[in-house]
This record gives sequence, structure tokens and C-alpha cells, in this order.
Amino acid sequence: MHIENGRVVRRTLGLWTLTALVAGNMIGSGIFLLPSSLAAFGTIGIVSWIITAIGTVMLALVFARLSRLLPRTGGPYVFCHETYGEFIGFQVAYNYWIALWVGNAAIAVTFVGYLAAFFPQIMNSNGLAFGLTVGTVWLITLINIIGIKRAGQVQVLTTILKLIPLILIAIFGLFYVKADNLTQFNVSGKPLFSALTAAATLTMWSFIGFESATVPADDVIDPQKNIPRATIIGTLIAAVVYIFTTTCVMGVVPIAELAKSTSPFAAAAMQMFGSWAKWLVAGAGAIACFGTLNGWVLMQGQIPLAAAKDNLFPPVFAKLTKTGTPAFGLIFSSILITLLLVMQYGANMVTLFTRIILLATLASLIPYIFTSVAEILLYYQRPELFSGKRLRSMLVLASLAFIYAFWAIWGSGEQTITYGLMLFLSGIPFYILLKGRQSTRSGALHNNS
Repeated sequence: MHIENGRVVRRTLGLWTLTALVAGNMIGSGIFLLPSSLAAFGTIGIVSWIITAIGTVMLALVFARLSRLLPRTGGPYVFCHETYGEFIGFQVAYNYWIALWVGNAAIAVTFVGYLAAFFPQIMNSNGLAFGLTVGTVWLITLINIIGIKRAGQVQVLTTILKLIPLILIAIFGLFYVKADNLTQFNVSGKPLFSALTAAATLTMWSFIGFESATVPADDVIDPQKNIPRATIIGTLIAAVVYIFTTTCVMGVVPIAELAKSTSPFAAAAMQMFGSWAKWLVAGAGAIACFGTLNGWVLMQGQIPLAAAKDNLFPPVFAKLTKTGTPAFGLIFSSILITLLLVMQYGANMVTLFTRIILLATLASLIPYIFTSVAEILLYYQRPELFSGKRLRSMLVLASLAFIYAFWAIWGSGEQTITYGLMLFLSGIPFYILLKGRQSTRSGALHNNS
């Protein structure tokens, strides 16, 4: 337990709950729908999974090391605020927070896509699909408002349930793979390197969340040990599951059919085991997306909470309920999710998913690229934290992580980079307005005194 605002707050998140948060936040909408998006490139998508897994593990190692040095709620925001200062700290919090709620829109869309396997009328009614998507967002928001412990329990349960069918497909799917389906290596019409880069940017979406254990640090039991362990274990679990299951799905379902599917794992299971398996996997996909959305909704309240504590977000984001949850941040973020879904009303589900995840991925990569070299800055600023540690290993790891993040940003395409730059710059007026109000308030207090 720890003291916050004069009250005792009990730490409730242990190693396995944290690992479930990391793995559960990654293994969700990405793996359950991404094979359809990757089918536009061909089986080069499998290679992109491997490259992305290696790059993400390097980033995860950076985050794990920083979490030992700065075990506070906020994850990448805390790391960047401590090393770069207020302005970059604000930009990281601002972009990461936007990535959270924009990404949650994509996860909710995928959840409804898997429900369509049970209720085909969903695909024929934009109004019904929209209503179910928005309703799911608000149901999970309510679960998180009730309390972080309850949200953690939901996360453990849904992570276990989602892993079972994925592991089964990874094991038994190897016996159903057709070699001809894997020969269409690059069907995108792009040069090899360009296709690989674009596919890797899409697969990066599925690894976003490896930093999840670092975000609710104030609620973690023994954070200096459990956060790094959960980060690495969760990332490795996701990497193994992604590579093996995607290979099986692409080997079982023809590329042309896969590109049109809103539930690719259900399509693969149906071809492997018969029509009954479609329902099992579709149900698991829905559970997976529900659990992933639960974890990410938890996160969308924690980032503005951490920034508000440092006076970089409006103070209302720092207010907690009796159960210790940042209710305003959760509710406000979900309002923004709803507005985003309204703006995209009527779009095809696979198109909508791909469009949203590219923007969410880029918004996440901005915090990642700043964090990748934050440990080096911290080394020079606060050398007392690094007793006996060598700079050389930090330089190598940070350089590789930075290069990977830079490459992933470049691969997102000109249009997405333009939107991402506009997103980054859009934070400047908010920062100036926030600091101006703080200055005015401080001046008023000074005059009154």
C-alpha cells in the first residue's frame, strides 16, 4: 500500500495480473483480425511478424529497464517527463492518450465483427453494428469505473480464455496447412522492401501494449521486480502466439478469401475442423477483444491521471473515486471514442479497422521513439541511479530500439505520417493554454497573498 492525497491506497496488481494485462492488451483485436489486413500483402506478412517481434522485444527491454529506475504510474509519460522535461512529457502523454482511445475504437469494431459470426444481421445493418460497438465501449468503461481490481480480474479471465483456441490452432493447424497458400509471398504490387515495411507497420499494432505493465505502477505490488518481469514475459508470449497462429491461418485459408474475412480465425477453424469450430473460435475472438478493450480502457484513464498529477493535464483528470479510479478520464475518453465512431459511420469493418489502427499505431510510436533513448539521457542527468551499470549496453539497446521505431514510423505511409504530425502539433495550443491558466491562477494567488 502507499499514501496518496492523505489516504491509504492498496496495491492490487501482482505479477500474473500484470502479465495478463501485457499479453491481454496485445493479443486481441490485432491477431484476431489482422490476418485479413495482411492478406493484401501476401505471406510476406509472416516475415513482418518476426521483424516486428524482434523490434518490440528491444523496446520492451528499454521499458523494463526504465521501470526499475522510475516505478511510477504513467509508463512512457513518466520516463519522458523525467528526462526531456515538461513540454515533451506533455506531448508524449497527449499522443499516447489519443492512441489509447483511438485504438479502443478499433478494438470495439473488431469485437462486433466477431459477434457477426453469431448474428449475421449485424453486417447488414450499420445502425445495429454502431449501437453494439458503442454499447460495448460504455459497458467496459463502467467495469473500470467500479474499480481497478475488478478490471484486473476480468483481464486474467479473458486472457486465459483467448489463449486456449489460439494455442489449439497453432498446434493442430500445422497439419492442415496447404503449401500453395504460402507461395503468394508478395501480392501487393509494391517493391519487396516497401511491402515488408508497410506490413510491419500493421503488425506493430498487435504489439502495442507491451508497455502496459509500466502504466498503473502505483497499483502494482513490488513494482521494481514485477513490472519488468511482466513486460518481458507478456511480450514473448504474444510474439510466439502471433507468429505461429498467423502462419497457420495463412496456410489454411486462401489469400483472396482471407482478405475479405471479418473473422479470419473462425474461417480457418471451419476449414480445419468443420462448421462447428467456427462458433468456438468466433466466441473466443469476441472474448479476446472484450478483454483487450477492458485492459486498454483501464489505460485510457491512467495516462491523463499521471499527467494531471504533474499539472500537465487539467486537474479534473486527477480526481479519483472512492474505489481509486480516475472516472472523469475514463468517461471523457469514451466520449471521444463514441465521436470517432460517429465520424466513421457506415465504413466497411476491415477498412475501418485498418484506417484506425494506422493512426493509433503512429500515435503510439511517438512515445516509443522518445522513450527508446530516454535511459541514456537519464544516465547523464541522474548518474546516482546507475551504480555499476555500463553505458555501452544502454547505447546499443537504445540505438537499435530507436532505429526500429523510426523505421516503423516511416513505414506507416505519407498520409498517416502527415496526420500524425498534425496530431503532434495539435497538442501545442493545449499546452500553452494549460500553462497560461496555471500562470494566471498562480498570479492571482500571489496578489491575494
